[in-house]
Amino acid sequence: MTRQYWFSIVFFALFGLLLYQMGLILQPFVFPALWAALLAHGTFPLHERLSTIFGGNHTLSAAVLTLGALGMVVVPLVLIGVLLVHEAGVAEEVIRAWVENGGLQRLPDQVATIPIIGQRLRTMLSGFDLQRLSLEQSVVSGVAAVSRFLVGRMGDLLKNAVMLVMDFFIMLLVLFFLLRDGRTWLSHLYQLVPMGESHKQTILARLDQTIRAVIKGILVTAVVQGSLAGLAYLVLGIPFPMVLTVLTILLAPLPVGGTALVWGPVALYLLWVGEMGKAMMMLGWGVGVVSVVDHFLRPWLIGQEMQIPVLLLVLSVLGGLALYGVLGIFLGPVLVSLLLTAVQIYREEYQTSEESVPPASPSSS
Repeated sequence: MTRQYWFSIVFFALFGLLLYQMGLILQPFVFPALWAALLAHGTFPLHERLSTIFGGNHTLSAAVLTLGALGMVVVPLVLIGVLLVHEAGVAEEVIRAWVENGGLQRLPDQVATIPIIGQRLRTMLSGFDLQRLSLEQSVVSGVAAVSRFLVGRMGDLLKNAVMLVMDFFIMLLVLFFLLRDGRTWLSHLYQLVPMGESHKQTILARLDQTIRAVIKGILVTAVVQGSLAGLAYLVLGIPFPMVLTVLTILLAPLPVGGTALVWGPVALYLLWVGEMGKAMMMLGWGVGVVSVVDHFLRPWLIGQEMQIPVLLLVLSVLGGLALYGVLGIFLGPVLVSLLLTAVQIYREEYQTSEESVPPASPSSS
């Protein structure tokens, strides 16, 4: 054993230990950094054009895009909050008028007209004394229940809110530096990978193709779903159809609920105001069209460009979702694509191409 041999052992052991410790330090910031990497990848062509407009100032371009990402999140949240406060007042007036006009008394008969489950719901409602139920009592009891829940979970809610805000700003910070210095970092990482040039080019090209395909598939599917739902809002005469359409597009990528978080309450609203036919139309359109689009269009768009079997793609999305949360929608297909690329490299590098020769048949005597 030479001195160089022992030096290599000590060096790589120390290097591995340092990498492990660095991984522990950066572990809380992995998910915000991955979100930032996805955003940086999607906006990098725009960053290049802005840098050219700004005379090659990459820092200014990165700052403009980072502030733009901040505005795209904060401004819609503020507008939605203002609209919700306004609509809450309008809803309270509508509900009060509905109760005063005998809506509670007519509710069992209206519910009974719902196909299949109508009679069961009517039986359930018959157990409540709707004659003696007042709006004020309902509001007071509801507020009391919400208050008890908030008081009991206040610590967890504050902690989660602080963590969410911190992760968001960490994502913006990482996004800025990825846009400004990402090309240099990628070049250094590219040189460190101990593989042949052709294989590194193949992996990088496949990674770029996969990320673009996933982002495009999710965005196109969200716009199509939101447009279809918006068409129903407009035809059925729902108040503020444009606001609801935008909200549907924003919530469409969510794996749990998704567009149903918008068209579901709309169907309940129609049922509440006595528009039974419209409520059934909204429910049928949401379940049979809007939600079905997500199950077919997104895998088709992503799988067509990535050339991944649809079944493997769907399983990768579901498995990534279970393992990594919302981020798994992106990571699952990316990991599957990299695995298929690794299999391709393995077949080119290590798999023997010798054709098996069948054993000779015994000669006949």
